[in-house]
Amino acid sequence: MARPDAVTFDGRILYLTEDPELQKKQLAGEQLAYDPERPLRNNISTDEITPGWVCFYYDETLGRYSLVGLEGEAFEKDSLKNSGASVVVSGLSKGCGSSRETAPYSEKTAGVKLVIAKSIEKIYGQNSQNIGLLTSTDFSLIERIEAGEAIPLSEFTRGLDPISAGIVRAGGLFPYNKLRLAGEVRPPAIETALRPMTMVEKIIANHAVRDAQTGELGVPAVKPGDALFVRADLRFSHEYVTPMAWSLYKEGVGEDTPLRDPESVVTFRDHLTFLGDVMSEEKREMGLLEHADGLATTQASFAKSHHLRLYAESEAGGSEAICHNAVIEDLALPGQVVAGTDSHTCMAGVLGCFAFGMGSTDMANAWFTKDVRVKVPETVRFVLKGELREGIAAKDVMLHILSQPFFRTSKGIGKVLEFGGPGLASMPLDERATLTNMAVEAGGFTGIMEADEVTLMALSELRGVPVEELRPRIVTSDEGAEYAETFEIELGEVECMVATPGDPRNGVILASLDDEVKVDIAYGGSCTGGKKADMDLYAQIFAAAKQQGKRVAEGVECIIQYGSQKIRRYAEAEGYDALFKELGATVIQPSCGACINAGPGASSDASQVSISAQNRNFPGRSGPGDVYLASPLTVAASAIAGRIVAPRVILGG
Repeated sequence: MARPDAVTFDGRILYLTEDPELQKKQLAGEQLAYDPERPLRNNISTDEITPGWVCFYYDETLGRYSLVGLEGEAFEKDSLKNSGASVVVSGLSKGCGSSRETAPYSEKTAGVKLVIAKSIEKIYGQNSQNIGLLTSTDFSLIERIEAGEAIPLSEFTRGLDPISAGIVRAGGLFPYNKLRLAGEVRPPAIETALRPMTMVEKIIANHAVRDAQTGELGVPAVKPGDALFVRADLRFSHEYVTPMAWSLYKEGVGEDTPLRDPESVVTFRDHLTFLGDVMSEEKREMGLLEHADGLATTQASFAKSHHLRLYAESEAGGSEAICHNAVIEDLALPGQVVAGTDSHTCMAGVLGCFAFGMGSTDMANAWFTKDVRVKVPETVRFVLKGELREGIAAKDVMLHILSQPFFRTSKGIGKVLEFGGPGLASMPLDERATLTNMAVEAGGFTGIMEADEVTLMALSELRGVPVEELRPRIVTSDEGAEYAETFEIELGEVECMVATPGDPRNGVILASLDDEVKVDIAYGGSCTGGKKADMDLYAQIFAAAKQQGKRVAEGVECIIQYGSQKIRRYAEAEGYDALFKELGATVIQPSCGACINAGPGASSDASQVSISAQNRNFPGRSGPGDVYLASPLTVAASAIAGRIVAPRVILGG
């Protein structure tokens, strides 16, 4: 059912402020007048809107826990729901972080009709459109709403591409897609003339759905701003998200409707494998462990009933693989479109494919249609030159990039980060994958780099496919392709970096830290830090420490976790597993784990400090303690030293 032409907001306007006491007063009933000078909270992540444990629910119960992860303890169970707020206002980068659709869904089911923010992250904004939650960056609406004005729906479609505007008018993605497949609405035809294109633009043009009824694919060219649907080559989800997507699918098209091309749909049991090892008694008493285990059971049932491939728990312990590691090892290929229900799906862009994360409603629709909507993004190009110095890794490069004003001021939202230049040649595939993995930390749509001989040789070894069979899949950017910005990075000038607690964009040169930072936890794992090359880096530090008669510092919990069973077997064959254990590290089987506060390595107390090779350090994401992000080299060196130190402290030089 389409929306009315104008919308009235009868409830209160709630300002998410930097002042916890002012927040509490609002929740207690005080209505603030609009003040453009009032500091609003920036960078509210989806992890804070719905912390990991809240995502064990996937129905209207989510509305009872919305925003409970925000610092300051103002929001508790039912706080937002009982506030009577129909409009929520905040600052920059609303909805950064994970692609979890539970975040906007929780706000909507708590009674919120409109989210206003200075900037809105791409996946969060798209998820909001899909479920019928209105969003805007126009603060002039506030006084009009305060005056009781009915706001024309056109205010919420202004500036949107035609497909997004149509979804807003239809009230969500499922209603829109039903009309599209019936031929009652048609996205405007792409009429862009031939032009030099970037890699992503070429892949989109090749996969463009020209006709939803006939399935005809491909257009001559696209340009930034073009809106269309693309045909996905691979669709995957994990147990955190599959049940909600399955519920939405049944509601949208019926339980008996078959999935389109189930051979290209893959599911993963990888996020909550070790949750039972770390869940608190308080959470257990809430029944959350049963809810979490139920997610895996529901996904397994769904996969079995539709004959889908399921990467399940492994007989060796843990999971078969973290989804992103498996996608690179087993599934994705250059030139493909890869869609997954996880924001770090962009990691697969290292293979030269267009890989991106999306929410539950997008995936449920993709199961039904095999199509995913895309607004052709602008691309930012990074030209890497030279080689990294000893003790510096790709993670340092990415933390340096994220710390730049371009990304700290939200200019990277929705952009593609394309990595190229002669400096890439010196990086193995796994190190390159760190760059594409963390493109989403810049607010980016995805990351990508051209497949080269390094890529092809790695894929050939992983898949047993001859290089010459893979070569025709390579997609390259045209000479003369247009970029929103181009940055040159001299790799030899990149310093050892850390991101201070709160945001991956808080990158600073490690040597600039004012005080000695002692660590309680050193975590080497996650999709970002659990690859083969990462194991090489941890082992480099541990081998040097062993020669010096050193081991993991007393009082430091050092955990190294593999990204897949293939990576575990590699580490065992190289002798790394034994080395790690000999020097006092705990080695953990594959799973997401500490990165999402669902496994060993997460903090249990606010006083604890972690140094981590994962990709995010938003408040509360990995437990209540502070998290510093760093390269695998720095994480391992800090574990040995007992404080945050550069790798050279252990390696020498």
